Amino acid sequence: MILKKRFWYFFALLAFLGLAVPTLYAQQNTDLTRIQVDEMSDAEVQELINRASSAGLSIEEFLELAELRGMPASEVAKLKARIGNLDLGEPGLKRSSDVSKRDPRKQADFDLIAGGFFNPQQELEITDSENEIFGTSIFYQKNRNLTFEPSLNQATPNSYILGPGDLIYVDIYGESEQYYEATVNPDGFVLLDNIGPVSVSGKSIEEASGIIKNRVGRYYTGLSGSNPTTFLNVTLGDVRTIKVHILGEVRLPGTFTLSAFSTVFNALYAAGGPNANGTMRAIKLVRNNKQIAEIDVYDLLINGTADLDRQLQDQDVILVTPFISRAKIRGEVKRPMTFEIAGEDTFEDLLNYAGGFTDEAFKDRVAISRITGNQRSVSDVYQNQFNLFLLKGGDEITVQRILNRYSNRVQIKGAVFREGTFALSDGLTLSQLVKNAEGLRGDAYTSQASILRTKEDLSTEMMQLNLKSILDGTSEDIPLQREDVVRIASIYDINNEKYVQILGEVKRPGVYPYSKTMKVEELIIMAGGLQESANTQDIEIARRLEDADLGTLSEIIPAQVNADLSFNPDGKALQPYDQVIVRKRANFNMQKLVAVEGQVNSPGIFAIQTSEERISDLVTRAGGLNQFAYSKGATLIRRTEFFNTESEQLRRQRNLEDLRLQLLADPNNSEAQEELLARLFKDLPKEKESPVDTQLAQTKKESLDQIASETPGFAVKIKETEAVAIDLEAIIKNPGSEDDLLLEEGDILSVPKLLQTVRMRGDVVYPTTLRHESNRSLKHYINGAGGFERRANKKQTYVVYANGAVKRTKGFLGIRNFPPVEPGAEVIVPTKGPKVPLRLGEIVGITTGLATLGLVISQINW
Repeated sequence: MILKKRFWYFFALLAFLGLAVPTLYAQQNTDLTRIQVDEMSDAEVQELINRASSAGLSIEEFLELAELRGMPASEVAKLKARIGNLDLGEPGLKRSSDVSKRDPRKQADFDLIAGGFFNPQQELEITDSENEIFGTSIFYQKNRNLTFEPSLNQATPNSYILGPGDLIYVDIYGESEQYYEATVNPDGFVLLDNIGPVSVSGKSIEEASGIIKNRVGRYYTGLSGSNPTTFLNVTLGDVRTIKVHILGEVRLPGTFTLSAFSTVFNALYAAGGPNANGTMRAIKLVRNNKQIAEIDVYDLLINGTADLDRQLQDQDVILVTPFISRAKIRGEVKRPMTFEIAGEDTFEDLLNYAGGFTDEAFKDRVAISRITGNQRSVSDVYQNQFNLFLLKGGDEITVQRILNRYSNRVQIKGAVFREGTFALSDGLTLSQLVKNAEGLRGDAYTSQASILRTKEDLSTEMMQLNLKSILDGTSEDIPLQREDVVRIASIYDINNEKYVQILGEVKRPGVYPYSKTMKVEELIIMAGGLQESANTQDIEIARRLEDADLGTLSEIIPAQVNADLSFNPDGKALQPYDQVIVRKRANFNMQKLVAVEGQVNSPGIFAIQTSEERISDLVTRAGGLNQFAYSKGATLIRRTEFFNTESEQLRRQRNLEDLRLQLLADPNNSEAQEELLARLFKDLPKEKESPVDTQLAQTKKESLDQIASETPGFAVKIKETEAVAIDLEAIIKNPGSEDDLLLEEGDILSVPKLLQTVRMRGDVVYPTTLRHESNRSLKHYINGAGGFERRANKKQTYVVYANGAVKRTKGFLGIRNFPPVEPGAEVIVPTKGPKVPLRLGEIVGITTGLATLGLVISQINW
């Protein structure tokens, strides 16, 4: 417990000194009234003395500060006695000539630069209006990296004024050697061993050196005389702190603890700088009730010449008065801001503050808005008056931008080697401009060119001319004027783009650019070559007819190519807009796959052998049915040629169409070609669709989309695959019969196990699944589900069998004939439509109609 208390006292004193102690003790144990010096060890007292010395405090200052912070006077006296009993030859408040470690110069408690009111590293809020005032940002920086903090590593200035708390080193060397280290006490003396006190407070380092030399020279005779043999040097050790009062229009007025090396800029930074109402041009420094200097912050901001030699002293006063007057400059200057102006500032001075004109500024004249009486007036100041025009408070200067127009520009566009802008020289003509643009391209259309000319009223006129005759010299050359735009068209601008198209059994069917003497072989190579199924001997060229009879649409030209697309001297030459169609070989077929799943001996995937292969053949190849097969429930799943409008297949089709359009726009787009091929071959290999099939599929899709858009709530219910009802028992008994369907690619024959249940769905009391019972009618299963609901449509009850077949209830003269129920069947009872009650008006109308009809009939009979 005693040890715990001793640590508590020790850390409390450290916290009082503001030293680096653990946060827990620093926050909870700062009450010095509870300190018990008797419970502190000598080592702890010595540590306090060392830390106080590092802070630049003498023993007397340390004890006085402890008493001010609440330490009882009796405990202060005990602590003073304990300190007096210690050997001060150890590191502490040194006064002797012990050898010094000469640690680097330190500034104790420099974090107290704001006197506890302001943390120099915290971010200050700044309003938009303050941000527009030049100079405020230097004190309100977002990261506040600029602190004007004085360098402690500089050589001690000879003009530095010593004061209480300064540590000085006195070195004697030469014939005699000695070292003194002493701190200036509150009375202004340093105590040198065996020499006595020396008064140095208020003296500069240079003056203090002379005083100490005179006192020490009494004991070291080598220091005096014309040929001294011993020398003395006085240097500054740790720097004391001073109190500076900052008043007036600053962000944080108050008294601040600063380094003795500090200048006015250190103090202004600590106070957050002048506020929106404070001056930057006439900051007053008052010492001993007298103004000794006036600081202009603009000297630092504009010229970089801060008055760093003027150091602050203890109890100095910095007074920031309201600003003198301000002028605003905006427009094409580098710093468009509000500036404080002095009495004799001219516009040239303000322009210097604003960083000068931008590159696009109109420099010949500026407009100045000035307050005159109860209103404003505008003055034009020309360039030769900039250094003469005196500014006044409230002036607003606008620097305009140069005009966005050219004094000597002409342009040439189109079929020349170097399009662009050229200078209009004296006597520049059309032919000379063409030469300056490095001549015409080969595709230039010289029979016609144009010049777009801008008139004085900014209207335009178009001049058309024969460029060929001008260049030949047969026509007079055209002199150009400012802002003329010459346009020379390309022959391809006025002619239709020529292309050819290839379809059918090639790898990349599409549209390709036409070249003269192009042959079919070259077009096929451009399309990626032939497909495996291509018939090289059955190729057609469909040629456009310009002036054909009304009934003739195109000319059909047969063509053949070598299988390896080698050179064929007799090959057919193509013409613009030809369509080349490569057909498929009649005897070429790709493998078609079907599958069998369920209760067969060898389920799996099978390839169709012949076009005449049927379901019975597939069952035989699958090893026949096993003992668990339920042949009545077998189903054939077949792909449908339609598709759901929201299916994945439709999305794939749209993606493929987008890729196809990309290829039509840019046949050389290799990325689109590769993606298209990857999408086309994503599924199982199958025959390539013809353009006709593609068109039919697109028409079907558009029809379904139109139905869905025109019918609210309509949803297309056609699936990608559908079940085809088959009678597998009849197929196996009579192979090749009408029931035995021909196989198609993608068919799946599903043979289930023997089923023993019947599902009840729809408008029954309790929809459930029941056990199948032989020779039971549909009514039995309806009763097993609780019977019909009140809104059940009994007449429309139907049964869906396991093989996909459907049978509905039949009736004649009120007698219902329900379909039989087999294992695996599903009984569905639909609901009647909503019953619409008759309104009174409708009842009256019907009654009146019937009455009228009765009267008519009675009149006829009469």
